[in-house]
Amino acid sequence: MKKQILALAVTALAAGAAMAQAQSTIDKVKASGVVTMGVRESSGALSYTLGDGKFTGFHVEICSRILAELEKQAGKKLEVKYQAVTSQNRIPLVQNGTVDIECGSTTNNATRQKDVSFLNTTFVEEVRIAVKANSGITSIAQLNGKNVATTTGTTSVQTLRRNERATGVDFKEVFGKDHADSFLLLETGRADAFVMDGAILAGNIAASKTPADFRIVGEVLSVEPIAIMIRKDDAAFKKLGNDVIAGMIRSGDMAKLWDKWFMQPIPPKNTRVGLALSESTKTAWATPNDKPMEDYAKK
Repeated sequence: MKKQILALAVTALAAGAAMAQAQSTIDKVKASGVVTMGVRESSGALSYTLGDGKFTGFHVEICSRILAELEKQAGKKLEVKYQAVTSQNRIPLVQNGTVDIECGSTTNNATRQKDVSFLNTTFVEEVRIAVKANSGITSIAQLNGKNVATTTGTTSVQTLRRNERATGVDFKEVFGKDHADSFLLLETGRADAFVMDGAILAGNIAASKTPADFRIVGEVLSVEPIAIMIRKDDAAFKKLGNDVIAGMIRSGDMAKLWDKWFMQPIPPKNTRVGLALSESTKTAWATPNDKPMEDYAKK
């Protein structure tokens, strides 16, 4: 009986995913009057919670602009729901239709493109290492014998292991369930370093009790395009999203949004992330595209 129930559940999930793939997001929300935004609770200034079911951040605000245009095309007022997602469940929730647009800190790579689609890149990230300022750690080589934190479902530590400078460096991985949990491992001394996207590291440091106690150090481990995620094979919604992004770039609104979230004090503590707009991100805006991470590695 248990096997039959499990089989039925798997079949229902597959059917739901197939239906989500077949129906465009524009038609789906026009029929239901509801659109669901996938958000992160601690993805630095890209996407984070203010508590009480409220979310904000650079990508959340871009997605809100996209949903405003979606509302126009749907021809009706839409109810916007927020669904907190994690590194582990974000892709399945987009695939099965639970989430219509994922507005967090997801790297666009070739493997993920087999399951979902990405809008044009809005942010090109550098994966770095955060440590305590008094640790003495300044490079990958000094991680030998150390505990290195990463967030379950992310690729950052694998990226570290593949780095040529990590050859012969033996460290132990410790896992946080989300980025805040991973930073807590570093903050409490259970990890000696936290490897993650630089913006996420900077955002968690800025939000910590004593930001001066932490530093981002070492070599750039990889350069990764970060993008908003939608269901695969939804050409109409992809065009809508990309048109909004292109319009924001042309008008200068994207640059203003960057300044707001990364260079100015942000809620709830009015701390400043202090992450200047990189040349890689400027290039991505100048020539909008949805190229995966692997294309960046070829350069």
